Amino acid sequence: MDTVALTFDDGPYPETTPALPAALGGTRATFFLWGEHAEAHPDLVRAIAAAGHAIGNHTWTHPRLTTLPATGRDREVRRTQDLLTRLTGIRPSLFRPPYGDTDASVAATLAAHELTEVLWSVDTRDWAGCSVGEIVAAAGDAQPGGVVLMHDGRPATVEAVPRILAALTARGLRSGPVRG
Repeated sequence: MDTVALTFDDGPYPETTPALPAALGGTRATFFLWGEHAEAHPDLVRAIAAAGHAIGNHTWTHPRLTTLPATGRDREVRRTQDLLTRLTGIRPSLFRPPYGDTDASVAATLAAHELTEVLWSVDTRDWAGCSVGEIVAAAGDAQPGGVVLMHDGRPATVEAVPRILAALTARGLRSGPVRG
């Protein structure tokens, strides 16, 4: 069976993160965590890891990385790597640049931290305030091997997840975490 990776950026959020594992119903996903949020909610980070989800680095403050000097890019990545490693006991191997903002200088920073950059093939635009139906419809464009971009912190996203999983299953696809 072909796989589609469901990914969630920007968490954790106490309002929505606890509901995501339930919405996923045992399906594993990848959570790209924002360092400041992870520091504020360490128990949620541990809960995501304990549920078997993959955890990736999404920087400390969510900046546009291509606008930062090398030292700033390194600090954003390193600080989040160190925190997530301390909280979970596992050093992240996956990284998603905020806004998908990347270039050769970002790639060099990631290589220094032995991180694999993960972008997406489908943007559900949940960040733009799309409805549950719009999020489900956008995720329906995912092809085998695709990566679906969603965001923690969006109640409509949490509500859309079971419908997305059902639609993938109906197409003969299954969901899983990003493979690094």
